[in-house]
Amino acid sequence: MQSPEAPAASRSSRRSPRRRRFLPCPCHPELGLQGNGKKYYLHLLSPRELQERGMPSRKARLLIQAYPVFVLSNEWLEELFCQQCEQLRWCHVVREDGGEHRVTWAPRDLWQQVAHVEPTAPNPSVSEYTRREARLRHRRRPGSL
Repeated sequence: MQSPEAPAASRSSRRSPRRRRFLPCPCHPELGLQGNGKKYYLHLLSPRELQERGMPSRKARLLIQAYPVFVLSNEWLEELFCQQCEQLRWCHVVREDGGEHRVTWAPRDLWQQVAHVEPTAPNPSVSEYTRREARLRHRRRPGSL
């Protein structure tokens, strides 16, 4: 006698999650980059920006008229860690058609295409006192209080 088959929900929970492949480092292609998972998708506001990405001008104008802010689902900025450099760097990640990712170091002007994020401005929810104390503690030598 065979046991009844398990429901679909419990079967799918046993499968391991599909993981994103490590991305090749622009400086060290033999090593992969590790991400923290927070992606900042690019927003386009003009037809010219769409044309620069290979879209015909007529289609770009129609798309921007229909959607004043167009969010690219295959391009984003993400902070990635390189083991060789031992540092976090902001990268511009583009997902290609085959599921591969193309990674370059993110130029500062790309942040203008990300909504609601200003990388040079301090976090407004942190008080000036907390910011100042954090800088002081960071500058102190280890072992001294």
